[in-house]
Amino acid sequence: MLSIPRTLFDEDHAAFRDTVRRFMEQEVAPHHARWEEQTHVDREIWTKAGAAGFLCASMPEEYAGVGVDKRFSMIVMEEAARINATGLGWGLHSEIVAPYLLHYGSEALKQKYLPKMASGEMIGAIAMTEPAAGSDLQGVRTTAVKDGDDYILNGSKIFITNGYLCDLVIVVAKTDPAKGAKGTSLLVVDTSMPGFTKAKPLNKAGMKAQDTCELYFDNVRVPAENLLGELNSGFIYLMQELPWERLQIAVISIASAEAALDWTIQYTNERKAFGQEIAKFQNTRFKLAELKTEIQVGRVFVDRCIELLLENKLDPATASMAKYWCTDLQFKVMDECVQLHGGYGYMWEYPITRAWADARVQRIYGGTNEIMKELISRSL
Repeated sequence: MLSIPRTLFDEDHAAFRDTVRRFMEQEVAPHHARWEEQTHVDREIWTKAGAAGFLCASMPEEYAGVGVDKRFSMIVMEEAARINATGLGWGLHSEIVAPYLLHYGSEALKQKYLPKMASGEMIGAIAMTEPAAGSDLQGVRTTAVKDGDDYILNGSKIFITNGYLCDLVIVVAKTDPAKGAKGTSLLVVDTSMPGFTKAKPLNKAGMKAQDTCELYFDNVRVPAENLLGELNSGFIYLMQELPWERLQIAVISIASAEAALDWTIQYTNERKAFGQEIAKFQNTRFKLAELKTEIQVGRVFVDRCIELLLENKLDPATASMAKYWCTDLQFKVMDECVQLHGGYGYMWEYPITRAWADARVQRIYGGTNEIMKELISRSL
């Protein structure tokens, strides 16, 4: 299919993509339907990914990472999206949780957790959202009160990706509630700490293999050395890391839209109606042309954002633009492709149906698209 050549990757990236693609087709695709039924992936796939070098690839080698640039992690995200393997929480683990530890954790915390995250032995999560606080992180009610050499953590979190399988979680908590956002801190909590419990995975409309759940903290004693960075600086750290998180969502959105279009082109060329292939009808050709064009526009923009990220020039407003526009486009593409599949587009065994259901949440998590527009408007 004709498209603008991508200039973002070199030969090493291409070879890595081939390896990741084979892994996804052999180790992930055959099991994903079963994982959807059990509401989480097998832990074994995490250790296999770690052994293959797919986890924490951009982390320094001194912490058992591969030490490569973020484009390698981006390739893993794209190849997972290509087969709609939405149960894999590797991107969040490798490129959100690990960087918080790397950038703000003490050397002891890095040595304790990062090598095990790179191997897949420990699974990471980050707990921001609460039952009464979603995109508005200033509304967090979970508290951490200093008590000697510990913080006493109380509260609950909801919609936590990797929550059910996680071994460690970065918790956003109020350490000085009177200061609002300026009284927020980040604490590293692991499952060995008494009082930390998990609920069963949530029954979601889509992304059924992703182990999203609620977490509860009942007088959990967290050692003071598990504080990330400085006390009451958590909100600043979140704002510094969120642009990359939001760009990851855009990366997945475009790759997922590309896959959906490929499935639909194949389907419309095989399916017949009124004596000819559906692809021969003008309405189908024009609709596919529209989708191809819009996806290509999104692809060029996202790749440029990645270039800016690698140059440390990606600003929050641009990342918000990518997240909002690409996730809106992704859902539009999914919906149009379902329509072109007709009744089969509503059957769960078809990949387009799963992808359509999975796509809806992209406009919600990582900050709703309404919040993205608010952030963009502040830069005008």
